[in-house]
Amino acid sequence: MKKTELLKILREAKDYISGQQLCEHFGVSRTAVWKMIHQLQEEGYKIEAVKNRGYRMRKIPDVITAQELVSRLKTKWMGRPCLYLEQVDSTNNYAKKIAEEGALEGTLVVAREQTAGRGRRGRSWTTLEDVNIMMTLLLRPKIRPDSASRLTLLMAMAVACGIRKVTGLEALIKWPNDVVVDAKKVCGILTEMNTEIDYINYVVIGAGINVNQKEFPTEIQDTASSLCIALGENISRAELMAAVMEALERFYEIFLKTQDLTELYQEYNTLCVNCGRQVRVLEPGHEYIGTAVGINKNGELIVRRENGEQTLVYAGEVSVRGVYGYV
Repeated sequence: MKKTELLKILREAKDYISGQQLCEHFGVSRTAVWKMIHQLQEEGYKIEAVKNRGYRMRKIPDVITAQELVSRLKTKWMGRPCLYLEQVDSTNNYAKKIAEEGALEGTLVVAREQTAGRGRRGRSWTTLEDVNIMMTLLLRPKIRPDSASRLTLLMAMAVACGIRKVTGLEALIKWPNDVVVDAKKVCGILTEMNTEIDYINYVVIGAGINVNQKEFPTEIQDTASSLCIALGENISRAELMAAVMEALERFYEIFLKTQDLTELYQEYNTLCVNCGRQVRVLEPGHEYIGTAVGINKNGELIVRRENGEQTLVYAGEVSVRGVYGYV
């Protein structure tokens, strides 16, 4: 009897589910059903047991175990299998390790606590246990290595769409891959890959999402926030992760057809907070101001300079900031 399936049945049931129904469904004894229910109760699930009526889920804790997440997934393959870790230095590091050992495409690594998370350009990414999401997805795309950077934009789109679906908040993307709510960053994404000259061995895409964090250090309060702060209530992290995986599976399968964003860049632009706004482009040793038009099929940001000339901005060592603030 799979705990994931039992969770799904209990969560989706509109009334009590009798022990006999569960016995027949799983082909096990009433004792086996009771033991599984008891295990779930020990993990924090509030399951009511009433004689002659059965079991009913009263409260679902905000847990992100593999069983809870998989019980919510509606994907065909993405996020399957899911590996849950109590503590890890970095979910990206762990995903790269298992990729070398032959882990399947679609494997999702989730951690309760991450002790050495990283962002772009080696920056640290501080994460708190039991309130935020720390996850890394393993992919093995049959695409050219120079196309892999676009996968980061797909994850940003998926996170923004997942947030919108679960919370109703207007999540947007600050090009190329920072997800923002109320003009503050709520998600950072880091993509790493292992390649040959013309072949990708694997790609890992890590996402750290500030979900139920209530406060931030003074030095980043003006630029960072959480979904809980924006919404005013806690959010189910497992529900959000499942929504992100569902959106990403759709985007990824569309992307593989062309290996670029031909069929996705317009949808990205509807989510891009920079579009139509003045931006300051910070290149090494040089900066200029222009208006962001949107991205093209290659994921490059089109910026119209003050003299009318259009410039393509590549993600990498270039930063884009709003003229009057973070976005």
